[in-house]
Amino acid sequence: MRERGRLDIRRVTKRFRVDGASLTALEDVNLAVRPGEFVTILGASGCGKSTLLRLVAGLERADHGEVRHDGRIVDGPGLDRGLVFQEPRLFPWLTVAQNVEAALLNAPRLDPARKREAVAGHIALVGLEGFEGAYPHQLSGGMAQRAAIARSLVNRPDVLLLDEPFGALDALTRARLQDELRRIWARERTTMLLVTHDVDEALYLGERAVVMSPRPGRIRQVFEVPSGHPRDRSDEALLRLRRPVLAALEDDGRPGAPVRRATAATDAAA
Repeated sequence: MRERGRLDIRRVTKRFRVDGASLTALEDVNLAVRPGEFVTILGASGCGKSTLLRLVAGLERADHGEVRHDGRIVDGPGLDRGLVFQEPRLFPWLTVAQNVEAALLNAPRLDPARKREAVAGHIALVGLEGFEGAYPHQLSGGMAQRAAIARSLVNRPDVLLLDEPFGALDALTRARLQDELRRIWARERTTMLLVTHDVDEALYLGERAVVMSPRPGRIRQVFEVPSGHPRDRSDEALLRLRRPVLAALEDDGRPGAPVRRATAATDAAA
């Protein structure tokens, strides 16, 4: 188990000004993520999932509460936290290798030879060997997202944050990249926090699935996912857990409802 990559989100509230009015995106959110853990976050549009990810990335600051990474308050972006968006956001004028290497511009401790080694290693990690010289317009959507993941991992971050990274892909490509991400996580044990609308994706990838309620965004339930690694999409434990997760997503999100932690076993017995 990794020793780095712990996240502590403590009583976080975030508000925005919209048309002159105050909109609460997150209210009193608490979540602890263990080093090397894979946590998925589910919820309807507008529940604050992406806002929470941006707070952990240091792209936003909480109005109340705090986010800590390995005990240090997050007060801005850092190389210790990688971020993958729904769109790959590759530089169109750079090749795959150059896009990945661009993430190392602020890593002066690496000499050119070690940078080339790191780039080649991470291109191999995501299965893009042979496409180092390809430009983004020459890649499929799945390949471009693999390149984006390699770019986010090349700095060896403690935490990888993924904001619906497979949402724009077809079902077959999405399933393949889910498998690749699980494989990378199992090998690297990087702490991963992934936002998704897809219940099956959340349960297949995560060790815990966090369900958020909307307006304002709060954590409604936290589900322990009982299946280990490697995973089988037809695993009965995952299928049993799907129903209570869907029920939690359909909750009306009224204030004051208790946060409940559940597993397939407890819900099957309920």
